[in-house]
Amino acid sequence: MTNNLVRDWMTPKPVTVDSCTPLRDAYWRMIDNKVRRLPVMDKERLVGIITLEDVRRVEPRTGIGLDMVKITEILSRTTVHQVMSRDPKTITPDAALIEAARMMMEHAISALPVIEGSQLVGIITESDIFRAFVKMEEEKQAQIP
Repeated sequence: MTNNLVRDWMTPKPVTVDSCTPLRDAYWRMIDNKVRRLPVMDKERLVGIITLEDVRRVEPRTGIGLDMVKITEILSRTTVHQVMSRDPKTITPDAALIEAARMMMEHAISALPVIEGSQLVGIITESDIFRAFVKMEEEKQAQIP
């Protein structure tokens, strides 16, 4: 397989959010765009990453007597800045895919923002790496007589 670079499997121009965004809005941006992670950008600079799991950890459980109106109010008052992971690990588009996989495993993370120079150009996720692995295995199987 010749397509073994991050650039070959990343999602270019990822959906982003800024750190002042209410958590409720970040959540709906993820849902609307069918993504589970958002790079956090302030003035075109990557400052963090927020995941759907981060949002779910903040969301109060309805079992403790809060109704949906109260939960929505809490999520509206909490900003991305309060919840995001700061200074996320990043990778370049020309890095080998295996390097991205190793970084994710080593740091127990599910995504890496892809940075070229100082610009965010993409995001690569564990799902992208799974897709690449499946493709490589299919290609190997096709070569077996």
